[in-house]
Amino acid sequence: MKRKQLQFGKGFRVALGSARVQAAEMVIPPGGAGGDASNRHRGADQWLFVVAGSGSARINGKRYALRRGTLVLIERGDRHEIRNDGRALLRTLNFYAPPAYTADGDELPPGKP
Repeated sequence: MKRKQLQFGKGFRVALGSARVQAAEMVIPPGGAGGDASNRHRGADQWLFVVAGSGSARINGKRYALRRGTLVLIERGDRHEIRNDGRALLRTLNFYAPPAYTADGDELPPGKP
């Protein structure tokens, strides 16, 4: 069993993981973005849950509104950018299956489906 108290500090931070799935916190300031239009995970699906704040997700060129309680599935290979269009911090909890990052936040090579 693993346990972690989430802090939702600045930026992106891997929280917990196993060989099959990984959880990470992401905090984006107003006007900021996570990734860019060419960002994609070649080896992992990403589940993004909005804990607080508002913004938008651009996935494969289509824009989707984000607000507290929104859950989005970004499938492996989808090009995506997460933007904070609001006035407060955008806080998200993200799950990657299989894991997409090292403990330091560096991207891992594609995993096996």
